[in-house]
Amino acid sequence: MANFRKIARRTFLIGTVAIAGGVAFGVYQVRKDAPNPLTPGEGEATLNPYILINSDGITIIAPRAEMGQGVHTTLAALVAEEMDVAWEDITVLHGPPAQAYYNQALLGLALPFRHYADTAFKHTLRQGVGMVGKLLNLQVTGGSTSTKDAYERMRHAGASAREALKLAAAAQLGTDAGSLRTENSQVIAPDGRTIAYTALAEALRDITPPDVELRDKSTWKYLGKSMPRTDMVAKSTGTAQYATDTKLDDLKFATVRMNPRRSGMVSFDDSAAKTMAGVEQIIDLEDGIAVVANNTWLALQAANAVEITWEDASYPADTAALLAAVEASFKEEPNSVIRDDGDVTAPVDGTEITATYQVPYLAHSTMEPMCATALYTDDGLEIWAGNQAPVIVRDKCAEAVGLTPEQVMVHTTLMGGGFGRRSEYDFSVQAAKIAKAMPGTPIRMTWPREEDMTHDFYRPAAMAQFRGFVADGEAQLVDGKIAAQSVTHNSSRRLAGQIPPGPDRGHVEGAADQPYAIPNFRVSGHLTDLTVPLGFWRSVGNSHNGFFFDTFIDEMAHAAKVDPLQFRLKMARAEHAPSAGVIQAVYEMSGWTGNTPDNIGRGVAFTYSFGTPVAEVVEVEDTGNGIRINKCWIACDVGTALDPRIIESQMVSGAIYGFSAAMQGEITFADGAAEQRNFYDYDAMRMHNTPAFEVRILETAPFMGGVGEPGTPPSMPALGNALFDLTGTRARTLPLNKTFDLIL
Repeated sequence: MANFRKIARRTFLIGTVAIAGGVAFGVYQVRKDAPNPLTPGEGEATLNPYILINSDGITIIAPRAEMGQGVHTTLAALVAEEMDVAWEDITVLHGPPAQAYYNQALLGLALPFRHYADTAFKHTLRQGVGMVGKLLNLQVTGGSTSTKDAYERMRHAGASAREALKLAAAAQLGTDAGSLRTENSQVIAPDGRTIAYTALAEALRDITPPDVELRDKSTWKYLGKSMPRTDMVAKSTGTAQYATDTKLDDLKFATVRMNPRRSGMVSFDDSAAKTMAGVEQIIDLEDGIAVVANNTWLALQAANAVEITWEDASYPADTAALLAAVEASFKEEPNSVIRDDGDVTAPVDGTEITATYQVPYLAHSTMEPMCATALYTDDGLEIWAGNQAPVIVRDKCAEAVGLTPEQVMVHTTLMGGGFGRRSEYDFSVQAAKIAKAMPGTPIRMTWPREEDMTHDFYRPAAMAQFRGFVADGEAQLVDGKIAAQSVTHNSSRRLAGQIPPGPDRGHVEGAADQPYAIPNFRVSGHLTDLTVPLGFWRSVGNSHNGFFFDTFIDEMAHAAKVDPLQFRLKMARAEHAPSAGVIQAVYEMSGWTGNTPDNIGRGVAFTYSFGTPVAEVVEVEDTGNGIRINKCWIACDVGTALDPRIIESQMVSGAIYGFSAAMQGEITFADGAAEQRNFYDYDAMRMHNTPAFEVRILETAPFMGGVGEPGTPPSMPALGNALFDLTGTRARTLPLNKTFDLIL
């Protein structure tokens, strides 16, 4: 196979294109095909940016990162379905940083339309806006967009490759390409003669792949079925390659120690650390220090031996002051009023309900801490890192060490969890700086867990104030206000150097965009001006707004003296059939009656996010020795289910992630620094307290939805609502372990 080092080094490079020439220039740039970044070696062929064929087999180049969600399996199936590749012949590699791998689906999410109400025209408009991602080199894994983005592009790549292989085979067989068929990585002639795809690699060099129609869904062999995971054997045998598995000759090991107050460094004294045998260098990183040694453990010990005086934080020093700033935001004018139906100020007859909610800062807490391996030489910089945005990593690393992007090669490895954290470039830049300080020496840089926890880009602490009216068993009015720092503003300023114009839709997603028929319905977003670093946490604004909004819906149902599931179902039926369908599904799956024994509680919740409606029913039990979660039923409507087992796994993992946060997740601050340091004080669910799951996948929605994140938002309110059913105590503040005796 072609040396992937060469493939990456020949990556096509284009900076952010300013559409200075007006609309015509911009449209021209968007419509042009992005160049193929793959350069084949001798005896190889690259038919497009996604497929490489040589004598060893067929390699599918994935444009999105594999961080445990199974996306490489689904992306491979998209190509293989149209190309007629035998599943066992497939190898999957992550693509290099390149414009060809831009994410078209991501920017479309930002349009202000209610996603659930998309028409064919609005859906097309989202796709059109998403094309701007090509101009921005937006090669990003996030927003639950990977399969939506690749659904047609990678199928077209496979179909085009299939027909190119027929043309190459026809030339060798002396027959018409139309008489040939393909199956199991072979071209087959009418007389039974066969030519393996791998034998046609050289011949493909002179053929331009044609454009062909995609196959009908009814003919699918791989898609729509649960395929063997392409990464499972390597992960099961310990041969899977992560950033910290990179082995290079003369490798040295490094770690960092940074200002826990997220500011600069006044001074440091490394005299004691320098005397430790095996310590090779201590490097000033401005906001901290790096230590290079002959093993990671020694580097960690030496870093702790350095005496450092830190600058103070630029934000309030403790949690109480930070939350006070969030609460004060309600007094400011809203940044957005994305949902404003009817008139929430008009008099309404009925029962009034008011509630205030609060959630804490949260860490991503990936199992694998931040890490990268880097080598700086006269030729440039080479870096191996698990990351969700390779173009950003490339460009930021180049800037940090004074190189051009063309001189930087990024290898995207498998990663032990991302959840949005690995869309950042900070740890990769650190590895690059350390490598530059020791040119010619490969450096494996690993953060200790304590740095990982105190230097996360957090999910923001948030508050909500809701007022509502119910009459005749129905919701008549909902008026919600949500206050928090802006994740979009915080991240965009850091990643792109500017804040997107217009209202911050992501700030209120999970509340303002819910498919309920409520005649008077307004949700406003209030932005808090704080400098606590934020990042995209799994399901982003939906994570806390889903808790706020659905808990309030549950409170309204109880105030109206109506079954909470039927209350939601009636509102959804009048607004959005697929959403009503998933609520109906969990009703059937769970055998919901609205009545539970004294020691059992059940709660239902629903959130529409990332184009996918998800409903969950949670059952809890008071065991006499604490409350445990017995069962969780999940129903989702993804429009088109490409791999049911992967979708089920993502729904379950999303719920577990949400349960973990709801039960005990909390980042608190003292003296300007996060107090939580490791899994002993920022834990996740364990096997003994994880419930049994049942998942039903529906396919009635008109457009494909995401699957990586939508399982998280409804899990938190479903658990809180179940605890209310069990105990009569309403959870309006997270984490729940502060209110309930949970089995942890």
